[in-house]
Amino acid sequence: MFIREVTTRDTRFQLEPGEGSDAVHSTPQYSFAVTQIALDTGLQGTGLVLTMGTGNDLVCSAIEMLAPSLIGADLEELMAGFGAKFREMADDPHLRWLGPHKGVVHLALASITNACFDLWARARREPLWKLLLGLSPEAFVALLDLSYLEDVLDRETALRMLREEEPGRVGRSSVLDRGYPGYDTSVGWYHYDDAQIRENVQRSLDQGFGAFKLKVGGSLDRDLQRAQGLRRLVGPSANIMLDANQQWSLPAAIVACRDLGSINPYWIEEPTHPDDIHAHRQLAQAIAPLSLALGEHVPNRVVFKNYLEAGCVAFLQPDCTRLGGVSEFLTVSLLARKYNVPVVPHVGDMGQIHQHLVLVNHIAMGHPETFLEHIPHLSRYFVHPVQLAAGHYRTPQEPGSSSELL
Repeated sequence: MFIREVTTRDTRFQLEPGEGSDAVHSTPQYSFAVTQIALDTGLQGTGLVLTMGTGNDLVCSAIEMLAPSLIGADLEELMAGFGAKFREMADDPHLRWLGPHKGVVHLALASITNACFDLWARARREPLWKLLLGLSPEAFVALLDLSYLEDVLDRETALRMLREEEPGRVGRSSVLDRGYPGYDTSVGWYHYDDAQIRENVQRSLDQGFGAFKLKVGGSLDRDLQRAQGLRRLVGPSANIMLDANQQWSLPAAIVACRDLGSINPYWIEEPTHPDDIHAHRQLAQAIAPLSLALGEHVPNRVVFKNYLEAGCVAFLQPDCTRLGGVSEFLTVSLLARKYNVPVVPHVGDMGQIHQHLVLVNHIAMGHPETFLEHIPHLSRYFVHPVQLAAGHYRTPQEPGSSSELL
């Protein structure tokens, strides 16, 4: 099974009015920079990364620059040492200058990486979660690039962590039957009016959801009104997450978080600039015991390491379509497990790939079973869209990572 060809596809989607809107993006255009890898047998794998319209073509161009080194590779040999190959591509001597390990080039690497994992699972005729759970600790760690983490997570530490979790795997595997719980982001997009939010909440409650996200980050009076209204609709026992999409300065964030704390949010997400670790540490101290969540715009494992060491984040939200793909996602998840911080992914893939990865996090790494974000707006474009029942993701059974587009 040798890699014969790597191609790209620039795919953009027009959303319905209000869908996907937040305090930064008023009319977003969800876009995927797609990598397709074909074997000499004709089998193909698909990799996705999320962008927002203009610039998606730049990521596709970067994919074409990074991918040629894969041509002719034996798939099983490639994946047996994928961590080393990931580092080689991430440290391309020309393209690394544009990062390093962030921006257009890192997104391109993510798309390629995700295609490799999808192709591997399809070639093995297994869903990705099952393939990953079937690996030995040694084979699992060989998928990861632990460089720059050696001070806190070296190979021996990673192996020990995975081995220590093996006795509890059987008990945690019951999640495969009941499904992984989801939370609904689509009830409270920023440009939805009150009537639309009421309608969405009722539909979501009818579908079995018990956790909801609301976009904030504009007028604080308006944010408070919307948040209080959502709390009245869902009741005191439901979980509400508030997402500011990086809109506040630190002083504004302190005021807003304290005021919005009146509705008892489960977390406040992306309160300020994602590069400002010091501001997040100050904010977490100022608003305790309120919890902060972030990760959607954290570009690589090294920055995640620094956030975890700062001790200011209660929930980590890595995204395999914003990090360097499945490999770096698993690395960050293992890192978070060492610090006992739950991973609740951001789903730039609309939950297609992450429905596999949260099962691996829970069963193989011992992460708590929390919930996974649900955004349904692109479901009709996937060959095997996510399926939910009673607010839970049904465990996917088709080979691959559920990434194939129509």
